[in-house]
Amino acid sequence: MSLDSVEQPASGTADGTPRTGANALVRMTGSGEPEERIHTAEGTRPTAGKGSVLVEVEAAGVSYAEVQMLQHLHPFPPRFPFVPGYDLVGRIVEVGPGVTGWKSGDRVAAMPRKGAWQRFVELPAKTLAAVPEELDAAVAVALVANGVTAYQMLHRLARLRPGRPVLVHGASGGVGALLTQLAVHHGLRVIGTASPAKHDTVRELGAEPLDYHTPDIVAAVRELAPQGVQAVFDHIGGRGLDASWMMLARGGVLVSFDSSVAGYRPGQWFRPHVPALRRTVTRFFARLLGLTRGRRMSMYYVKPGPDFNTDYAQLCRLAADGVLTPRIAGRHPLDGAAAAVRALLVGSSVGKHVLTP
Repeated sequence: MSLDSVEQPASGTADGTPRTGANALVRMTGSGEPEERIHTAEGTRPTAGKGSVLVEVEAAGVSYAEVQMLQHLHPFPPRFPFVPGYDLVGRIVEVGPGVTGWKSGDRVAAMPRKGAWQRFVELPAKTLAAVPEELDAAVAVALVANGVTAYQMLHRLARLRPGRPVLVHGASGGVGALLTQLAVHHGLRVIGTASPAKHDTVRELGAEPLDYHTPDIVAAVRELAPQGVQAVFDHIGGRGLDASWMMLARGGVLVSFDSSVAGYRPGQWFRPHVPALRRTVTRFFARLLGLTRGRRMSMYYVKPGPDFNTDYAQLCRLAADGVLTPRIAGRHPLDGAAAAVRALLVGSSVGKHVLTP
């Protein structure tokens, strides 16, 4: 059974829960406005096939990936209509043939990249990570794609010594807030860009706020860090990557982990990501020729696997110990999915929006 369950007309019991054997889900039907293209429906409850488990979802993340998918600007976008949802946390309710190491009742996290916005999801057992029982579901799901992205960019890619200055673009966002907390915990000095309305939040996270609309942002960063920063974590892409590159100190690293899709027409699904790819390749060869003063640029994309599971477990420990406090921007029922995506489009959110089926 695929992640995208067979759609039926929306119906259910008097309290809004799906009928026995049914599955509540959200469909994205095409490019456009969230309120017009994101709808709840009822589908057939999946079953656990060979090598898979059936998970009842406790919380599913809402991310910028869904904004890109809605505008058909996500790299390798799914075909409409489909069930969105990049990551989830839930409990196994059925184990398929051939599955070992997992049992009914186990609490798990997964990053299917689509299909999480429904009550029941069939998932390959090999893609699961364990979730501690004591962790709030919204907090746990905020640590999946967002948390692992932040952790791996900092500790597996940048690998900086404590005391160094770094710049985090979007320091109040879903990834940025976690990245800022992790960097501060690691002993790094963090400069975080955000709109002025979010500067208090950035300070609370332990960073120095900077308005990302500053006319000469390179000069503003150099004023705070005269020798430059050792790392820039950039989720904006485009020509802004040139400014981020100019902020780097000798031997620094620019990490591009997403691209803004503002200004692109729906359907130009790969164009927003070309500038980052082109600059990464160009600077790779320039570094081989000794032309970058030791600076480097990398593109990052989170993916499941053994490292993902190891890092997710570490993030859960940090959250349990109070080192990490994921900001939850909103908790929404499935029929609030469009409103959650709208909040991301408006840019008013601090932290992660979560659906709770």
